[in-house]
Amino acid sequence: VQLQASGGGLVQAGDSLRLSCAASGRTFSRYVMAWFRQAPGKEREFVAAIRSGGSIYSSDSVKGRFTIFRDNAKNLVYLQMNSLKLEDTAVYYCAAAVDGPAYRTDMFYDYWGQGTQVTVSS
Repeated sequence: VQLQASGGGLVQAGDSLRLSCAASGRTFSRYVMAWFRQAPGKEREFVAAIRSGGSIYSSDSVKGRFTIFRDNAKNLVYLQMNSLKLEDTAVYYCAAAVDGPAYRTDMFYDYWGQGTQVTVSS
């Protein structure tokens, strides 16, 4: 599986942004797809995941502001980010793994996109 993330950019606090992640392969619908992020000097952290059955999970820091959704027909997963804050500034990575229970853990994921930079300014 190859992943290609896109959609990052420079926005102001309070703005919205949508990230996309395109996946190769015929078994996309079987994968749990996730977004992680890494800010400068910090460890990579879980943002949101959507499992093969459609269940959605997100971190407390983005709950209510970010939404993950997928289009299995197009092998795409999205991260809709609303009400962006300065602390959302990071490189965002999409990740994929055959579905399982450890979806909040980065070590669970076998495939990673290249990352897309999101910068939120005041």
